[in-house]
Amino acid sequence: MTAVPAGGLLPVANRSRRSAGAVVAAGFLGLVVLAAVFAPLLAPYPPDAVDLSSSLVGTGAEHPLGTDASGQDLLSRVLYGTRTSLLAPVLLLAFASVLGVALGTLAAWRGGWVDTLVSRATDVMYAFPGLLFVVLIIAVFGAGTTTSVLGLGLAFAPTIAKYTRSVALSERAKPYIDAYRVQGMGGARICVRHLVPNLARSIAGYLVVLFGEALMSLATLSYLGFGAQPPSSDWGLMVQEGQSAIVQGALLPALVPGTAIAAVVVAFNVVGVRAADRLGSRR
Repeated sequence: MTAVPAGGLLPVANRSRRSAGAVVAAGFLGLVVLAAVFAPLLAPYPPDAVDLSSSLVGTGAEHPLGTDASGQDLLSRVLYGTRTSLLAPVLLLAFASVLGVALGTLAAWRGGWVDTLVSRATDVMYAFPGLLFVVLIIAVFGAGTTTSVLGLGLAFAPTIAKYTRSVALSERAKPYIDAYRVQGMGGARICVRHLVPNLARSIAGYLVVLFGEALMSLATLSYLGFGAQPPSSDWGLMVQEGQSAIVQGALLPALVPGTAIAAVVVAFNVVGVRAADRLGSRR
């Protein structure tokens, strides 16, 4: 009977652990999405209900996660905050994807000076800190979730453009592209109907990886006062509002939304890496 080398078992075990971790993370994200959808049914109180007599109350039967300085129930605020904290990154990445995929595909397809121009433009954007770029936009157009989403969308677009260009270059070299050209099909039609759809799997996996970063960036802007504004239940804003309670010994107002941000970001990173591997391998 031939012994199986121990080294051959390790990759299988590692893959199994990664798969189990991805399943757990995906299940957690599924619960988060359900919490966002059914927040009005799950929340014990309205998110903006102020009760100064219950200011900074700890965990208990009436307030399972405690309250903030205004007596607002933290569980209710976190549940309602799930909506904006998940929807805003989706809109951000949708906007960035339209720009990034278009620029990356154009650069890969045309090549030459077009590719050089797009590459240099994305390099300039990389050299400029993304959050600083967004702060400059907010300084011109004003603070708010909409401005933050649009500003960060512009900041994320070069990253998506570079990734799209890299995968589009390899896809463009495949024989079916030449076959469509021989048939007389125009470049724009080939890109829209065949090239970009064939890149969709890889791009989708990459966007899942970027989702956690987008959520964290939006939460950072809200924490700094540039993103969501009161009385929003955005998680980043909740951390900023709960920071002043720490000096009074109340950790929950900042800890609860901060933990929610960290857990969702980590879960999206785990699922995103796994999704990128699986979708990329099926190309």
